[in-house]
Amino acid sequence: MQNNAAAFYETWPASMGLAKAKGPDIGKAFGPFFMALMKDGGEGGLSAKHKELIAMAIGVALRCESCIYTHVEKCIKAGATPKEVIDAAGVAVMMGGGPVYTYTPIVAAALEHFEKVGTPA
Repeated sequence: MQNNAAAFYETWPASMGLAKAKGPDIGKAFGPFFMALMKDGGEGGLSAKHKELIAMAIGVALRCESCIYTHVEKCIKAGATPKEVIDAAGVAVMMGGGPVYTYTPIVAAALEHFEKVGTPA
C-alpha cells in the first residue's frame, strides 16, 4: 500500500492507457456499462454522488487502492464533501472490520491531495 495520492493521479492515466492499448475489448465492454450505471438516476433514483460514495466504499471494503483513489476523485467531482467521503469509508470499515480499516489512509491521502490541488475538473 503506497498512500501516495499525487503519484497515483499522475501515473494512472498512462497505466490505464497501456491497459486499454493491450486489451481494447475490455475497455470497450466496461466503459459503456460503467457510464450507464454511474450516471445520475434522475427523479427517484440515486444521484451520481451517492453512487460514487457507494463505489468508493466498496473499493475500501474490497481493499482496492485504484478503486479508492479513482472513486474519491469521482465523489469530489460529483459534489461530495470530504465528510461524506469519510462517512462512506466508515460504513465500509463497520462492515469489513480491521483489515478494511487499514485502507482508510488511502481515502485520507486522496482527500488531502484534492485539498491541496483543488476540486478535479
